[in-house]
Amino acid sequence: MLELATLGLLQKEPLHGYLLKKQMELFMSGCISVNYGAIYPLLRRLLEKELIVEQEDGNNNRKIYSITPAGKTKWLEKMLEHPHESWVNARSRFMIKFFFFSYLEPHDRLHLLEHRLKVCQLKLDDQDLQIVYDDCFQAIALERYKSDISREIDWLMEQLAMVNDKL
Repeated sequence: MLELATLGLLQKEPLHGYLLKKQMELFMSGCISVNYGAIYPLLRRLLEKELIVEQEDGNNNRKIYSITPAGKTKWLEKMLEHPHESWVNARSRFMIKFFFFSYLEPHDRLHLLEHRLKVCQLKLDDQDLQIVYDDCFQAIALERYKSDISREIDWLMEQLAMVNDKL
């Protein structure tokens, strides 16, 4: 997910590591944690794969990172993929993708929204969520969880309507 986010942020403008981390924290704090111990090794890997390039910032001796055409291709690949992963990671990944929707074609936005909607609907229908708990706190927690999924479905339907209006 960090690779997806890094390549996405670098599409807007070149950034140095500190500013990259700061921007990630602004939009990803509800999805995943970001730390320097992950950012700089990731930047090295992206440089090795030639998905980004670095240059010196003459003003304050910082390295500035920019995305390459290969990086843009890789980013789009990662945006459109649907890896098999946990519910929590899939939810976080979708929100990261949504943050970059303006960089996608409308039909790609539609595809991602429809896929997420299907995943949420399947989760809400999951047999594991049909359990009846005797413990009132467990029952309340389960109802809150179901309510969160229902609200996400409603939100996805709103987003789909907006995307469809623009097609």
